[in-house]
Amino acid sequence: MRNSVRKLRSSRGLSQGQLGTALGVSRQTINAIETERYTPSLPLAMSMAKFFEVSVEEMFHAEESPADDQ
Repeated sequence: MRNSVRKLRSSRGLSQGQLGTALGVSRQTINAIETERYTPSLPLAMSMAKFFEVSVEEMFHAEESPADDQ
């Protein structure tokens, strides 16, 4: 699942550690989300969306497969 977390975080001038602290997770969790090695739980995704004042759908994008086009 693709996401805009790094772009949103950078636009606010926050480090991964600062964002993690604000959301109650580790810097490593933020890094894993940004590098798409970890998909956050729904509660965490909703907290992130609220923090950045965007919808979950704006922040996280499902990758389309060829079957999705049919």
